Formats: sequence, C-alpha cells, structure tokens
Amino acid sequence: MNDALKALTDTLGKLKLGSLTWENILQAVILILVGMMVIRILLRIVNGMLERSKSLVSLKTYIHSVVKVLLWFLLALMVAGVFNVDVTSIIALLSVAGLAVSLALQNTLSNVAGGIMLLVSKPFTVGDYIETDGVSGTVSAVDLSYCTITTVDNKEIFIPNNQISAAKIINYNRLGRRRAEIFVTASYDAPTETVKAAIWEALNSIPQILPDPAPSVWLNDYQSSSIQYVVRAWASAEDYWDVYYTILERIRASFERHNVEMTYDHLNVHLVDKK
Repeated sequence: MNDALKALTDTLGKLKLGSLTWENILQAVILILVGMMVIRILLRIVNGMLERSKSLVSLKTYIHSVVKVLLWFLLALMVAGVFNVDVTSIIALLSVAGLAVSLALQNTLSNVAGGIMLLVSKPFTVGDYIETDGVSGTVSAVDLSYCTITTVDNKEIFIPNNQISAAKIINYNRLGRRRAEIFVTASYDAPTETVKAAIWEALNSIPQILPDPAPSVWLNDYQSSSIQYVVRAWASAEDYWDVYYTILERIRASFERHNVEMTYDHLNVHLVDKK
C-alpha cells in the first residue's frame, strides 16, 4: 500500500500543464459540445442493444452507468489534450489510484463480479425457492453485492454474491412443477388391491395433483413388519407442500375407512418351555 501511495505521489509531480490561450478554450468548448452529442448517440445505441438482449436486461442500469462514465472520461482526456496536459501522466495516475482502490475493495469487487454472473446466468429470480450455501428460502432481492433470502420462519439472510456464485444452487421453482414422493406402510394382512384402492381414493380427492404426469402407486418393499408402498404425485411448485401434507392426511383417513392397518416396526418374541 505504501508503494502504491509513493507511485501516486510521483505521478502527480509529472503532470505538466501547457500555456492556456483563447484558442485552446474555444477548441475545448467545441469539443465538449460535440462530445456531448456523440455520447448521447452512443448511449442510445447501447441502450437499444441491451433492450434486445434478454440475458443483459437486468444489467441495463449498471452497464449504462459504466459506459457513460467511460465515455465522459475519454472526453475529459481529449479536452485535457487540447490544453497540452500530459495525458500519459493522467492515465498513469489513474492506474495507480485504481490499483490502490482495487486492493482496498477486493472483497467488494469479488461480490460485484459474482452479482454480475448471477444476473447474467439467472440460476434463480426473485420469488424462487432455492437452497444454496446451507441456506434455503425464497429469494426476495438480487443485488450486485448481496442476495436476500427469506426463510420459511420469516428470517432475512444476506449472502455475499461471491459465495453463491461458487456454491451449488438448487432451484425448486425453475421447472414449474415438483413431484411428491411418499412412502407408506401397511400390514401384511391387508390385500394389495385394497391398500392401493385406499391410496387412489385419497389421491383422487386432491384437486391440486396434476393429471400429467399421472400419479402412481406401487408396492415398493417387503419389510420386516410391514409392506411398503411408494406414492408419487406431481404438483405445481406453489402447491407442492400443500399437496404433500394433504396426501399424508388423506391416506390415513382412507386407510381407516378401508380397515387397512398402518403397522410399525415390532418384534415378536416366542418363549419356549424346555420342561
């Protein structure tokens, strides 16, 4: 950091201003007026290109600001050249200053780079339910530095973009629908047809279940104390948890109506009399 400050001081000493004349002033005024018109035209062209690009529409404001600053900076260098200012020294000065700023804001710039990656690639948008970096919740804001996630118990979590861009992201809303997979058990004494009929009765009573892909019910496993069945049903991402818990409730009520016992693991012990 001390070396950077020393280089910055040396560069300031190298700046040379030439003689100031009315001719220089007139040239500078004309150059500024023409430059302003050119900047407006170029900004309109850039805005048109950004509006046509779907992947960059979310970055329109930031790109517009960066391009605007660069164009005005170039115009300022051209005006400085009119006054015979040593432009090379100015560029060197700004390079040293930029190096010092980048070292001081290393983490911030890393977050900004991560934010640009997220805004361009769009692995999620505001309103999506995601899981990333050990946190799950609904995305409430996506900024250049942080993403805001609201958890199911209404806590706001701010995660730096550089962590999210490098982490695994699971988007539960991206494809629009999700499949609920539920495992239930029934007694060996209950006929398979009766168990499946009871499960189908429960599924048919839930209107949020999507007909395509169609739900399915299969005998899945012969366990030590029960037979396991697997139930698969599709629902929209917004209705997933309602459908999931409703299936559990309706299956139990349907089993009671069909006299199907939902067994649990147990151990039968037989005592042998050796007399």
